[in-house]
Amino acid sequence: MASVQPSGEAVPAAPSARRPWGLAVVLLAGMAVLFFSTYNVANWLASQRAAVPYFHYDWERHIPFVPWTILPYWSIDLLYGLSFFLWRTRDGLLTHVKRLLMAQVVSVACFIAFPLRFAFERPPADGWAGQLFTLLGGFDKPFNQAPSLHISLLVVLWVAYALHLPRQWRWLLHAWFALIGVSVLTTYQHHWIDVPTGWLVGWLCVFAFPLARAVAPAEMTGAAGMAGMAVGVEPPRVDPHARALASRYGIGAVLFLVLSLVALRVSVTAWLLLTWIAAALLCVAWIYRMGRAEGFGKRDDGGLPMAAWWMLAPYLAGAFVNTRWWTRGHAAVNHVADGVWIGRLPGKAEMQQADADAWLDLTAEFPRWVECDAYACVPVLDLTVPSQAQLRRAVAQIEAWHREGRTVLVTCALGYSRSALVVACWIAAHRQCPAARALDTLRAARPHVVLGPASVTALEAFVEAWHGKR
Repeated sequence: MASVQPSGEAVPAAPSARRPWGLAVVLLAGMAVLFFSTYNVANWLASQRAAVPYFHYDWERHIPFVPWTILPYWSIDLLYGLSFFLWRTRDGLLTHVKRLLMAQVVSVACFIAFPLRFAFERPPADGWAGQLFTLLGGFDKPFNQAPSLHISLLVVLWVAYALHLPRQWRWLLHAWFALIGVSVLTTYQHHWIDVPTGWLVGWLCVFAFPLARAVAPAEMTGAAGMAGMAVGVEPPRVDPHARALASRYGIGAVLFLVLSLVALRVSVTAWLLLTWIAAALLCVAWIYRMGRAEGFGKRDDGGLPMAAWWMLAPYLAGAFVNTRWWTRGHAAVNHVADGVWIGRLPGKAEMQQADADAWLDLTAEFPRWVECDAYACVPVLDLTVPSQAQLRRAVAQIEAWHREGRTVLVTCALGYSRSALVVACWIAAHRQCPAARALDTLRAARPHVVLGPASVTALEAFVEAWHGKR
């Protein structure tokens, strides 16, 4: 079994096997060598340049220098080392190390390709704080700025400790980690632009290596034991249309990246926002390229992990606006038959209009927005055709709710494709009718549904298999 933590990830229950202490020691030693060697190389390369540029906002000159914050700044080194010994499983430890490694590689690559330096003169500090600053200056130079590796590691470590610390102590954890984040500014180690860029890199690392996938199958069996993972995870299917969509999202990412570079000459803030959009589209392109709906990280309860919220926020915002734009002037939800409704991604208004007490969600990309007495999710990538296994699972869920006397709302982003195919399959199964008649019933209720040849073929295959089984 697994429990869902505040970060939205699933951490497995303690197994009977011993913790991987030895592996943790070896990996910590290796990562320490890698950290100092690559970090110092980037520092040295920057120091060889005749001039290293810098960037800061004018308001940053009003940020006070607070010497004692060097203590929380330094504490991340201790937290870094201890984090290797948090994990109860080998797979969990390896996932954590992959995140740390990715943060190191991405940050150092940026330091070498686009070196920046800190521009302000640091005031002198006395006492124990002054000694810590002197020690820090022995190996840390005013380079290696954006993205802040300190902030990237902060995100990875914050997630790791939040997964393992008892709930009653998390307030202290969050307060201390927030103080570490502020300390990069109040110790005059970084300018502001380094913070959001480091924050984004950190969440990219968590998103790229979700902990739920590192849980051994023996520890997470069945839908009830898969908290934090998408419902009904299946082996990837070869879907040429998904690959084509991946290419489109990839092209979009490249275009926004080019725009961000152009905008850099005018506004660093605009560059940051456009780069964020490019990163979000690149993540979506990767999910479609893999053909895995669970890449979004959607859980059984409909929630998205925090990493998905941070990395995909521009995409999620655009996709939500798209759901409202394409359904403008059309009914948000429609009654199809026998207490079953179909519609777009619902808010409270759509749920009330259908008077639904059960909601079947076909989206992989959207989190659950509203509460409902009964909820289930069978995540399917947008603009792709559900597999036969997904169709059987969805139809079985609708039928089970129907037998309980519930009013069921079946939704996807627009209510035109994924949900339409599922409802058509349910009509054919529930009424024991041919595929063509099920389509006629569906289109009479919701005229704007869009079911292409691949969807019709999937419907016919479902009907043939279902009737044959009956």
